[in-house]
Amino acid sequence: MPRAATTTDVFNAIAEPRRREIIDVLRGGRAHAVGELVTRLRIPQPAVSKHLSVLRRVGIVSVSKHGRHRLYRLNAEELKSVHDWVKTYERFWTDQLDRIKERAERKAAERLGHKSRVVRDEEEKPC
Repeated sequence: MPRAATTTDVFNAIAEPRRREIIDVLRGGRAHAVGELVTRLRIPQPAVSKHLSVLRRVGIVSVSKHGRHRLYRLNAEELKSVHDWVKTYERFWTDQLDRIKERAERKAAERLGHKSRVVRDEEEKPC
């Protein structure tokens, strides 16, 4: 089965790790020039521009021109569909974390119980 184009939806666009790195840089709300992203991410300029183009086509980033510079800004509301989808799995992770916490607390209690028995046994030994 052929893969869907990266520009068909937000999920395909953010599947690429470098695009997620760009989103992370832009999440502060400030607009960034391509050159800033190149410097910060240490990715060649053509690659940054290509990733920004994909993100722009699905609406995750917007661009504005200021003189010779193009400034890119995150449109975080376009990531809501990703958030909503992931949120459906929140109960799974909460249940998993609760089980891990219970297991850790049980192990800690067992260790403390064992140590206190050892200390009591040693205290009861005649000298």
